[in-house]
Amino acid sequence: MALSKSEKKEQVTTHLKKLRKDLRVMHAGVTEEQTLPDPVEVRTVMTQMEALLEILEPKSARKSKN
Repeated sequence: MALSKSEKKEQVTTHLKKLRKDLRVMHAGVTEEQTLPDPVEVRTVMTQMEALLEILEPKSARKSKN
């Protein structure tokens, strides 16, 4: 099912806000506490990025590029 332009924009905005928040927390840990982020947190952010990519570029479009 294709999303309308406004639905896609809303989903992208929501995903980006969540990613930004998570990355800020990770960055604070690295810079202030000098600790590396938990691998589970990194995987979670990567999964969120994949979900964002899926919204922006459906699989059918990615297959045709390869």
